[in-house]
Amino acid sequence: MHPRNVWEAMSRPGFLLSAWPWRSVAYLLTGAVTGVAALVAILVVVVVCGALAVIVVGIPLLVVIALSGIPVASVERRRLRLIDRDPAWGQHGEPTAPGLWAWLTTRLREQATWRELGYALLFAGLLWPVDALAITIALLFPLSMVATPLLMATVGGGHETKVLKQWTVTTWPTAFGVAVLGLLLMGLCCYVLGVAAGARAELTRLLIASREGELGAKVVELASSRFRLVDAFETERRRIERDLHDGAQQRLVALTMALGLARLDAPPGTLADQLARAHNEAGKALEELRELIHGIHPKVLADYGLQAAVADAADRSVVPVDVDLELPGRLPRAVESAAYFVVCEALTNVAKHSGADHAQVSGGHRDGRLFLQIRDNGGGGADTSAGSGLTGLADRVSVLDGRLALSSPPGGPTLLLVELPCELTMAADRSA
Repeated sequence: MHPRNVWEAMSRPGFLLSAWPWRSVAYLLTGAVTGVAALVAILVVVVVCGALAVIVVGIPLLVVIALSGIPVASVERRRLRLIDRDPAWGQHGEPTAPGLWAWLTTRLREQATWRELGYALLFAGLLWPVDALAITIALLFPLSMVATPLLMATVGGGHETKVLKQWTVTTWPTAFGVAVLGLLLMGLCCYVLGVAAGARAELTRLLIASREGELGAKVVELASSRFRLVDAFETERRRIERDLHDGAQQRLVALTMALGLARLDAPPGTLADQLARAHNEAGKALEELRELIHGIHPKVLADYGLQAAVADAADRSVVPVDVDLELPGRLPRAVESAAYFVVCEALTNVAKHSGADHAQVSGGHRDGRLFLQIRDNGGGGADTSAGSGLTGLADRVSVLDGRLALSSPPGGPTLLLVELPCELTMAADRSA
């Protein structure tokens, strides 16, 4: 497995022969160059703003100073890829409206903008000299020692040369000895450069690309992908329901009618009995297919929405159910499907486990959330670990960032509360 950053690379034996020392040098060297450019740019902006401060033109330029950290931070996050393969995400949010004014007001109100400005000032004033000093000490000094024989043969005319402009070397054995010492020192300095580059990268990530920000971005993306997956599942369920309803069910209806007509025309006897059995079996298969289609995704839910579908489920329930659900519009498909199947599973549990003779489904939509209550007058004592399907209900609700609460004391009653965040999408169809 390849190391993700310079710290992991230094903990492995092949560090000196890998590309990571060179990546560290490139990171520190580009840091020195970028820091000089940032310093010059900030000084130019400050001087221009100061010169124009006596007139109105200078005031808008002050906004440029406040925003100057944004491009610097963007470049720094890209430079992090030299020694850290983990992506560094920005912490800016999306403007609330299109246009330059919305973008400016959003950026000036964000804490990330001022953090990046502080980093830009620190980078231009202090950090790039540190990068340059690390490169000079840990790279140029060992290289000058390694080049001692070459300098003695060229500049010194084969007689003498100076090492680091301090010590004079007059013999060839001494010159080669200094070169060997420089090679050993260069190997040690590679680790020094790795430590310096790693520390600089951690400081940069802390100030303008913190791990918490990256984790937040990953959580947001995970939630978005989860919602997309749920929506894709619901779309596929609707497609399967439509294909079965328009395909296999219609063929079974035609087959049942054909068998019924053949049964009427057949004379009494063995053939008539076989046609009767086939007609009955086709009818049972049609009934089972209809139940299967209804379980996959009921047509009433797709056509008329949650309110009509819950009323239909209450009519089909063995236990009498009162419905008091008022929705002024349609909900997102994934929310409607989850809420409907939660109600169906809850009513199934009431019929199988509660011993109740009456149940009630109520709820509505307010403050951007759908609220449902399923209550029964049974014996209570519902247990999520007893295979009653309550765990599956909680999982279905949590996928949509919803909440489910159960109150079922021994002796009853049992109350199931469901809350799902959602917005209305269209007006409700009252023709149902």
